[in-house]
Amino acid sequence: MLTLLVVDAANVVGSVPDGWWRDRRGAAERLRDRLVPYAAGGVAGRPGPMDVVLVVEGRARGVEPVPGVRVDEAPGSGDDRIVELAGEAAAAGRGCVVVTADRELRRRVEAHGAETVGPRAVRP
Repeated sequence: MLTLLVVDAANVVGSVPDGWWRDRRGAAERLRDRLVPYAAGGVAGRPGPMDVVLVVEGRARGVEPVPGVRVDEAPGSGDDRIVELAGEAAAAGRGCVVVTADRELRRRVEAHGAETVGPRAVRP
């Protein structure tokens, strides 16, 4: 079973002040495209292949998936959806890595056994 790599789109996109706030969906699409290599290669010293999921919310909704990256539109809070995905992975005995700098979200997913890495793991 592949390790699940869950990316907090809002947090990762917001980690670099590059004008993302003018086009949140476009910024999420650019992030999605940068995630493709991690599906095969892994992330932060964790080997691939991985099942990559980009969690989007708010004005970033509408991002389509691409080969190697699924897109999950959070019905409400993106953080709540990420915690839910980490819990599902734990229940299935599946490894999970969450990409976020949000301390509270890290605490919540680590309670489910997920590992966490910061945005720099997927942003040059």
